[in-house]
Amino acid sequence: MGKARTKKLKQYNKRKNRRKIEVYSRIAATGVVAAILVVIGVRLSNKHENAEISAGIKYIETNEKKDVASVETKIERVEAKDKEEAYKAGTISLKEMFASTVVMGDSITEGFTAYDVLNANSVVSKIGASLTDLDDQCEKLKEINPQMVFVSYGMNDVINTNGDTDTFIKQYKELITKIQKEVPDTKILINSIFPVQQSAIAEKPALANISKYNEALQKMCDELQIAYVDNTDLVKDEYYDEDGIHFVSEFYPIWADHMVEVSLS
Repeated sequence: MGKARTKKLKQYNKRKNRRKIEVYSRIAATGVVAAILVVIGVRLSNKHENAEISAGIKYIETNEKKDVASVETKIERVEAKDKEEAYKAGTISLKEMFASTVVMGDSITEGFTAYDVLNANSVVSKIGASLTDLDDQCEKLKEINPQMVFVSYGMNDVINTNGDTDTFIKQYKELITKIQKEVPDTKILINSIFPVQQSAIAEKPALANISKYNEALQKMCDELQIAYVDNTDLVKDEYYDEDGIHFVSEFYPIWADHMVEVSLS
């Protein structure tokens, strides 16, 4: 790592830590105010005054939580902006950019860890995964509890549902509901299904319907107001593996960059 990049990274981390200290200081300060009011309340003999003090404490505690949450949200936004700028400047890596993000999907997604593009805790994947059998993956997602999740399923489901996009969308919506239940504060983005080569379609004719499924998927995202990551034009012939479905290592940083770009737009 060059001296300039090291310096920028240290500055980024310094700003991040300073903002955290500001939040904690604010929490501590409001906590002290509440504690002082408790002491005053104990020392007062008048029951009416004690009742007013108790009501005041409850008011402070309630608004303290709201205030701290508001401050934390603002800090998260500023940190996200700093992170975006650092990423564009090349001072943080893809692994660092995805530190609080998960890519969730099937064997195609597994390439992120297989090729060491992302850290293991940024990927929740399973070979052969389909929308109807994801309880274990949802549980793992809950354990990680990321700020953002990119969902990437559909290749196996196109084959399993054989052209029935209504069933596919119904199953996808059920998955989204499950994710929202497990990690309610996590932002969800949906990847389109990747196109495949003609050799793969010749072997598995149902894959000829991928564009039809993606149309249904994008319509669903528009309906649910969830960001849609269109990967249709992202893949070039040289990025395909021998089976015409999976990808070689060089493709994964390109895909990750595209997801980052969509998340920041």
